Amino acid sequence: MGKTGSKPTDELIILAQRGNGLAFTALWDRHIEQLRSYIKARFKNIDDYAADDICSRSFEKAFRQIQSYDQYKSRFLTWLCTIAKNTALDTLEQEQRVHPKNQIVYLDDESKPSGVEVIPDQAEDALNSLIKTENEEEHAKYIERLPELYREIARKRLIEGMKYNEIAEALDMELNTVKTRIRRAKQMIDDLRRQEEEGI
Repeated sequence: MGKTGSKPTDELIILAQRGNGLAFTALWDRHIEQLRSYIKARFKNIDDYAADDICSRSFEKAFRQIQSYDQYKSRFLTWLCTIAKNTALDTLEQEQRVHPKNQIVYLDDESKPSGVEVIPDQAEDALNSLIKTENEEEHAKYIERLPELYREIARKRLIEGMKYNEIAEALDMELNTVKTRIRRAKQMIDDLRRQEEEGI
């Protein structure tokens, strides 16, 4: 896949929306494991074959609908997971019609098919965890491009999730200095992201 696969997700999405099949394949490679983990976390007792089938059909739908994706309304992974959830629900409804006695447990009562048992679970945490990981990876990419003065402090805040006072203590800095540098680091990251989106 070469250079295409190494591009940022936002850039791959733009290329895919222009009809670049290699870009969409790169999006598949980048998100398939996260999507499979999300499906397995949300639907209890679903086997690997069914999870793979749902993922494949979800990506097919995403490819057909890629023009409708708006990065300002949701993250790409969130959009994919919504498509996958709806695809899985359709699958469950079909399964219930063909085999009424079969029961697949869905871990959320929102829009569940009739006849599907609901059990308490932290299913939404699966998506939140995946998004957190994606955010950390995106931040890490930009943090490495920051001036050295801001790099470590940004890493501790945006990747490690440390509080301002914890960072101040760890780096032996004034709290106001920490806040100022983190604010500046975030501004620079936003500038870098905007430059990529605009192709500067």
